[in-house]
Amino acid sequence: MKSKEIRQRFLDFYKNKSHTIVASAPIVLKDDPSLMFTNAGMNQFKEYFLGNSIPKHTRIADTQKCLRVSGKHNDLEEVGKDTYHHTMFEMLGNWSIGDYFKKEAIEWAWEFLTKELKINPNHLYVTIFEGHKEDGLEKDQEAFEIWKEIIDEKRILLGNKKDNFWEMGDQGPCGPASEIHVDIRSDEEKAKVPGKDLINQDHPQVVEIWNLVFIQFNRLASGKLQELPAKHIDTGMGFERLSMVMQGVQSNYDTDVFTPIIAEIETITGFTYGKDEATNIAIRVIADHVRAVAFAIADGQLPSNTGAGYVIRRILRRAIRYGFTFLNTNEAFIYKLVKTLVIELGEAFPEIKKQQHLCENVIQEEEISFLRTLAQGLSLLDQMIAQSKGKTLAGTKAFELYDTYGFPIDLTSLILEEKGYQLDEEEFKKALQQQKNRSKDAAASTTSDWVILREDDEEEFIGYDYLDAEVKLVKYRKITSKKEGEMYQLVFNLTPFYPEGGGQVGDKGYLKSPNGDTIYIVDTKKENNLIVHFTKQLPKQLEGVFQAFVDTKQRQRTACNHTATHLLHQALRSLLGTHVEQKGSLVRSAYLRFDFSHFSKLTDDELQQIENFVNARIQDSIPFEENRNIPYKKALEAGAIALFGEKYGDAVRTVKFGESMELCGGTHVQNTSEIWHFTITQETSVAAGIRRIEAITKDEAKNYLTQKATAFDEVKTLLNNAQDPIKALGNLQDENTLLKKEIEGLKRAQAKNLKADLKKQFQPINGVNFLAEKVDLDANGMKDLAFQLGGEVDQVFIILGAEVNGKALLTCFIDKKLAEKQGLNAGQVVRELGKFIQGGGGGQAFFATAGGKNPQGINQALQEAKSYL
Repeated sequence: MKSKEIRQRFLDFYKNKSHTIVASAPIVLKDDPSLMFTNAGMNQFKEYFLGNSIPKHTRIADTQKCLRVSGKHNDLEEVGKDTYHHTMFEMLGNWSIGDYFKKEAIEWAWEFLTKELKINPNHLYVTIFEGHKEDGLEKDQEAFEIWKEIIDEKRILLGNKKDNFWEMGDQGPCGPASEIHVDIRSDEEKAKVPGKDLINQDHPQVVEIWNLVFIQFNRLASGKLQELPAKHIDTGMGFERLSMVMQGVQSNYDTDVFTPIIAEIETITGFTYGKDEATNIAIRVIADHVRAVAFAIADGQLPSNTGAGYVIRRILRRAIRYGFTFLNTNEAFIYKLVKTLVIELGEAFPEIKKQQHLCENVIQEEEISFLRTLAQGLSLLDQMIAQSKGKTLAGTKAFELYDTYGFPIDLTSLILEEKGYQLDEEEFKKALQQQKNRSKDAAASTTSDWVILREDDEEEFIGYDYLDAEVKLVKYRKITSKKEGEMYQLVFNLTPFYPEGGGQVGDKGYLKSPNGDTIYIVDTKKENNLIVHFTKQLPKQLEGVFQAFVDTKQRQRTACNHTATHLLHQALRSLLGTHVEQKGSLVRSAYLRFDFSHFSKLTDDELQQIENFVNARIQDSIPFEENRNIPYKKALEAGAIALFGEKYGDAVRTVKFGESMELCGGTHVQNTSEIWHFTITQETSVAAGIRRIEAITKDEAKNYLTQKATAFDEVKTLLNNAQDPIKALGNLQDENTLLKKEIEGLKRAQAKNLKADLKKQFQPINGVNFLAEKVDLDANGMKDLAFQLGGEVDQVFIILGAEVNGKALLTCFIDKKLAEKQGLNAGQVVRELGKFIQGGGGGQAFFATAGGKNPQGINQALQEAKSYL
C-alpha cells in the first residue's frame, strides 16, 4: 500500500467516526515559549487541554509535521545511524477534547490497524501503565480491562513511567498511555526471541507505532498530580513506521516515503545505497535532514545563528558534512532534492510546493557557505597539527574549531586519525560541557503554578478600541530566572494591552491597583491563547478593580510602523513585481524591519522609488478600514494577502489602506497621515533570495531628518559656506587624491632607500642570512619589504619590528627551503617573541606577524630572535 493511500485511509477512517479533519500546524511554533518546534501532534491543541480556549470541535484528526531535535525529545545524533529515528516525521493523530475516552480510543485504534489496514493481530503487542508509587498511581486497570477483551492477555505488557506516562512538560496536563507495538521480524527470528522481550528495547523491527494517551491529570509545580475536570484523548502514530509495516520492508528508509529521495541522492552523487554502512548512514542522514530543513523554511524559519534558526542550520550542516566526508561532495547538491520532496509531499502539504524556490535558494546558499567553512577549517586544522607538540591535538583547539568555525568534531577526529594523530577527547568534552553549563545557567528558570482568583471570566482583548480599561485579575504566577530575576505573569478578564504577535512587539504600560499602587507592565505576550502581562512586582491587593493604561506614545509609534510595513509591502509588489512575498517582519516603536523575497540587491533608484511610493500614500491621508470577523476563504477571495509562516483560523481580520489589504491582527493608525514620513535606513541580504529593509517613521523620522539637516549645515560651515557644497567637496577629493599620490611616491622612494640600507645589515649565522631591525613602516609596508628582501637575498631569516599608533608590530619572514630544512616556523617564532611586546600572533611557516601593546619590548624581541640560529 502506497504511503499516500495510508495517510488518506487514516483521515477517512476518523472522518467517518465524526472527527473534523484539520490541516497540519506549522512546524515552527510562535506562541509557546516552552517549545521551539512542533514536536507532537497535540501541540496545536494545547490551549484546549490547558483550558485556555473552548474548541470548536471536540473530535479532531490530522497528520502533523513534527520536529524532534532539541530539549527532551532529541533524536538528532541517532538519525541515520539506525533505520527508525527521524528529525522531521509525520504523526497521524486523533483527539478527543472532553468527548470520548479510553474505550473508544482503544477500540478504534485496533479496528483501524487490524480491520482497515488488515495488520495481523499476532504481530501486535500493547503496553499499559504499570503505576508509579511516588505519584500515588496504580496500574491502569481500566485500560487493561478494555484491552483484554480485544487481545490475548499474554500480549498485554506493563510499561514504566518513562514509556507509558505522557507529560506535556514539567507542568501541565498529563496521563497514562497505552502503546501499540509491532513485530515485523521473520518467523525464524520470532521463534528464537519472543517479541514481548524486545518491546521498548530499541530493536529496529520491533517498534512502537501508536501511542494512545489518556489525559486525566494536571502536574503542578510541586510535582503533585491533580485530577482534571475533563478527560481527553491524545494519540500519535508514526506515519513512516506504519508505512514500513504496510509495505513489508525492514526499514523506514525502504518505504516510498524515502526511496524517491534516496534514488535522487544516488543519481547526483554516484554512490549506491545498500553497499556499505558508512554510505548508507550518510544517505539516510541527508534524506532525513533535507525534509526537516525544507519544511522548516517553508513554514517561515530561515537558518540563522540563534534560537530555532540555529537548530535548522545545525541539521543542514550535519547533512552537508556527511555528504562531504562519505560521498565526496565538494559542491552544493542537497538543494536539488527539494524538487523530489515537492513531487512526493506537495499534495498533502501545499506549503512546500508554494515555497519550493525559497527552500532551494536558502539551502543552496547555506551549503555553499558551509563548504567554504569546511575548507577554512581544514586549513586551520592543518596549522594546528603543524604547531602541535607531539601526536595529540589539544581538546581546547578542537573546541575552538567547533565553536568558532562550526567545524564538526567527528570530522576533526577522522582527519587526525588519517594523519596519525589523536584528539584529547576528554579535554574537548570538558570545554563543551562548560559551554553547555553556561547556556543552561543563562536560560534556567522556574515557573510556579497559576494561582486562580476567579473561574467565571474569559479573557477578552479590547485593545483595538481602547487604550485603558477597568480590569479584574483572573490569575497570576511567578517566574524566576538568572537573566530576568523575579517576574510575575498576570492574566485579566479583559485587556487593552496588545500581545506580541505577527512581528509586532507587545504593549507596555501600567496598572493602578484599587489601593492606589502603580504596577508597571513591562511586556505583553500570548502563550497558548492566554494574554500574559509581565510585571516586576505583584500587586499588594489582588481583588477588586484595576485601572489598566497602555503606553499611548509607544502604541502610536508602533502603529505607525506597522501600517508602514503594509504600505511598504504594497510598494514592493507594485514596483518590483508580484513575486515579492513577506518573509518576516519586526515592528517596534523605534523602527520597522521587513523581510521579503527578491532575487537581487535593490538599487539606490529602486529604494528611492519605494520611499516615494509609501510617502505618497501617507500624503494621500488614506483612512483605515478593517473587518474583524470574515471567513478566511472570503478574505482571500476579496484580495487580502496572507502572510508567510502564519496559521489562520476559520475567521480572520482584514486590514485595508486603499489598495493595500492584508490579514493582520496588529494595531494600526486611523489614517496614513499619522505616519508623517517614511525613511529607509538600510537594505541588506538575509538569505538567498531574501532581502531586508529597515525603516523609520513619525518621531524617529523627524529626528533623523533633523540630524541630517544639522550635519549638512555643519559641512557647509566647514566648506566656508560654499554656494555649491557638492562641487566644493569634489574639489577637495581631487586635491586629496593628488596629495595621496605624492605621499605614495615619497614612501616608495623611502622604502627603496631603506631596502638598500637593510641589505647591507644582513649577518651570516650558521649559513643563514639573518636580519633583525626596527623600521618606520606600517604592517603592509613591513610585509612588502620582507618579501622583497626575501626575493633578492638567499637563505634569509628576517625579523622586523615597528611602532604604529602606540602599538608594537613584529613581522617574520623565513626562506621556504630554509624553514623546511631546519624545521623553523615563522608562526611559532612570532608567538614566542610576542610575549616581549605583550601580545601574540601567528601565520604560516615562512611568514607570520604579531601585534602587542608594549612598543618598549620591540628591541628585546629583535635581540632574542638571534637565539633561533
